[in-house]
Amino acid sequence: MAKPVSANGISVAPMLQDTHTYETGIRKVIITLTVIVSAMLELIDTTIVNVALTQISGNLGASIDDVAWVITSYAIANVIIIPLSGFLGNLFGRRNYYLGSILLFTMASLLCGMATDIWALVFFRFLQGIGGGALLPTSQAILYETFRPEERGKATGIFSMGLVLGPTIGPLLGGYLVDYISWQWCFFVNIPIGVLAMWSSFTFIKEPKVMHKVMKIDWAGIGLLAVGIGSLQFILERGEAKDWFETPYITLFTFIAIVALVAFVWWELHTEHPAVDLRVLARSHNLPIAAILTFIIGFGLYGSMFILPVFAQRLLGFTAVLTGLVLFPSAMVTGIISMPLGIALQRGVSPKKLMFFGMTAFMLFCWQIGQQTMQSGAENFFWILILRGVALGFVFIPVTMLAVSGLHGRDIGQATGLNNMVRQLGGSFGIALTNTYIARRVAVHRNELLSHVSLYDPATLTRLDAIQQGATSRALSPVEAQQISWKALEGTIMAQSHHLAYMDALKLIALLFALVLPLLLLINLKKGEKADLSAAH
Repeated sequence: MAKPVSANGISVAPMLQDTHTYETGIRKVIITLTVIVSAMLELIDTTIVNVALTQISGNLGASIDDVAWVITSYAIANVIIIPLSGFLGNLFGRRNYYLGSILLFTMASLLCGMATDIWALVFFRFLQGIGGGALLPTSQAILYETFRPEERGKATGIFSMGLVLGPTIGPLLGGYLVDYISWQWCFFVNIPIGVLAMWSSFTFIKEPKVMHKVMKIDWAGIGLLAVGIGSLQFILERGEAKDWFETPYITLFTFIAIVALVAFVWWELHTEHPAVDLRVLARSHNLPIAAILTFIIGFGLYGSMFILPVFAQRLLGFTAVLTGLVLFPSAMVTGIISMPLGIALQRGVSPKKLMFFGMTAFMLFCWQIGQQTMQSGAENFFWILILRGVALGFVFIPVTMLAVSGLHGRDIGQATGLNNMVRQLGGSFGIALTNTYIARRVAVHRNELLSHVSLYDPATLTRLDAIQQGATSRALSPVEAQQISWKALEGTIMAQSHHLAYMDALKLIALLFALVLPLLLLINLKKGEKADLSAAH
């Protein structure tokens, strides 16, 4: 009988099946489409609801503050479940776990659309996040086992395409559904796709060539991870709205997050069968570097995706659909170049060179967007966003391959789980810190602009007089006209302050990319070194 071996949070006994055969023909195409669509469903739902919050608030009679939990609950569930997907796949069988996750995601989507109470919706969104969070790392593992070793660069390119397309499609699809149907369809749209994905997974996806029977579960590690990461995600999602540490419960959750995460790291490094094997970071020279780069890339992707729609809709007057259409070509470019870049990496092209080009291009994109004015139209964004699409393609695929380079067997599953979690956390930090930075910069710019406004300033008097004359022509009294002129001036100052703050935030993201560029020099890839992805989970 085979000797038990340590695995992802469990003590396991391997049960060898027949020699693994890779998929070919139409079966390979169907499996690829299934896992990519499933992963994209999860990512689309991270952003599709963002444009529907106002409608949900009005329909369910909830405050905007309460409705924000619809986003927060999904994000918390996601970031908890992603690093545990390898363990849960071993516990239930990867195919069963994948099918169950799609089923949970689909059923929760139905319940979200049927919800008539805000807190019921929040609960169902949490369940949806539990199901959806598993789809990302498990889809990646299935894709790797579908392709032969020499084709896995192509597989990485295909998967990276989904990573970028999902968050970009979300606002476009959500805006269309909200404008032309109803907010409920932001959830109902998942149901037919989820049912088709379940049928396809049940019919075509097989268990991996090595199955692992669960012998022991690291309950302490799982609990500490859930409490620590869940608290951290909660802080990031709600901190800015609650003025950070001015709110006692934000301070409390910060303390809980620090204690739980420190205890989690200590426990996982000292227990024999950890839920998340952090020791893989010591076994790979490149994984810690990849994790830092992935965090910054997630920060930049989600941070810029937070700024651009708000800037376009609030200041430039774009509709949700037009905003989505402006962003969509960028994602398509990333999708088009992903596969060729993956193949190039598989053939030996240096990931350092590709990442240097991609990160430099992303810095240039942020800087160019930072030059836009309040008079910019949709056409002014086209080529700049095309540059963003190229940049993301050149950073996503190399960093994904870098995370698993030089690793073998089950270490691949640990590395991909950690990398996916770090990217999600990077995105959460990106949105939270960018939002806070913008709020601070708005106050600074408002004070600066107000210092130039004076009743002794000819330009100010001329502007106020023009507004008052326009108001008087509409049969308003002189007092009413004066009040309108001052309100209009205040509105102009606030709009300009927000514009300058958005531009500052984009330049800050560019600066962060510049600061981590030297890390590329620390990447050490041996000639011909590639990851053994055959036993990724």
